Amino acid sequence: MQHSLKCLMLAVVGAVSLQSCSAPPPDPTIPGPAARHAASQRLTAVVITSRKELSGSPGSRFTLVSSPGDTDGGSATPVSNDGYFITADHVLAQSAGRRVFVVYRNSGNVRIAKARIVWRSYGGDVAVLHAPIPTPFYYHWTSPEKWLPVGTPVIHAGIATGFRSAPGKLSTELTPESPFTGNRKFKIDVPLQPGDSGGPVLDSHGDLVGINSAVEYLVPMETAFFIDSECSRPNVRSLAAIIERDRRSPRGKDRRSDS
Repeated sequence: MQHSLKCLMLAVVGAVSLQSCSAPPPDPTIPGPAARHAASQRLTAVVITSRKELSGSPGSRFTLVSSPGDTDGGSATPVSNDGYFITADHVLAQSAGRRVFVVYRNSGNVRIAKARIVWRSYGGDVAVLHAPIPTPFYYHWTSPEKWLPVGTPVIHAGIATGFRSAPGKLSTELTPESPFTGNRKFKIDVPLQPGDSGGPVLDSHGDLVGINSAVEYLVPMETAFFIDSECSRPNVRSLAAIIERDRRSPRGKDRRSDS
């Protein structure tokens, strides 16, 4: 039986605690061109503005440099084929009274659509958005039963620095998910910059580990020294339930405009 699944089953029945199970060794495989290519097909930005529309059309180019002057935003991560995205909750901090758009790269083409905020967790720094566009390129989560130990190689795909960043590693472990697991914070040793928040953190297979949240620096006098970047992973099963409830809700049923 797989090590992490066996420990999880024993913990559920009360035979052991997860803390008493030794972590498996990390998969040493470094995320390579295939994982980066997958990320490039799914690149997504969140744009928050008072404007009613953003310029652009399917297949057009869009950059935040040319976006409205009142723009806030960050990155997002597509998690379904029908327009559901997750982002960091703090990316939406200035969204009250303004409009939220997603800018989604579909294998080279760019789609811009107004998004609806479905759900937010301030404490977990995770939020769910929905936009009425098809999203055929989206991320699959690493298995909830999988144990991701310290040292697991990762990359991130935030819009600011993701494709310029060298691969890094998990600085904290993620144990198998249980029915009682909530949103979890974990750390990676890759520096982030504004704009990366909400972007995906990926393993060597291009599967989704979590999303970028914050960066930690030690600042002695005037010199900032990078410590770690903080990321968030929601309970995968709970997140799927939130999305499914929204699909069935009156607001969710009008979500497909051109899929």
